[in-house]
Amino acid sequence: MTLAEVEATARAAHEGQTDKAGRPYAEHLRAVAEGVRARGGDDDQIAAAWLHDAVEDDARSAHWLEGAALSRRTKDIVRAVTKRAGEAPEAYARRILDTPGALLVKRADLAHNADPARLARLDDEATRTRLTEKYARMRALLGLEGD
Repeated sequence: MTLAEVEATARAAHEGQTDKAGRPYAEHLRAVAEGVRARGGDDDQIAAAWLHDAVEDDARSAHWLEGAALSRRTKDIVRAVTKRAGEAPEAYARRILDTPGALLVKRADLAHNADPARLARLDDEATRTRLTEKYARMRALLGLEGD
């Protein structure tokens, strides 16, 4: 798949979904893909950024991912950044760190998720606090504290 096809697939997979602030979910996907590009990511990483939540959010199945016309590296990165039910944050972070190219995608994802302007759009202070702490913990586990 070309990057344009990956983008179209990701947008279609998340069609109608919104983030916690009610914004179209595709805005998050675009921000993460652009964050990967701005940080020097390659096409495999940019493709994975577009698809980083597709399996986790059940927008696409793991079976779909396996059969998709994507590079093995892109698939490995998507699998690495896909959280698993009941998985400890330490195990999740270890998988990301152990998968070549995945850290950059997760770094861009965390940067957008933890953006103070984005978090400020949330109505609930408790949710803002919980998410801020969650993202800070994951950055620490990944060695991205100063990021």
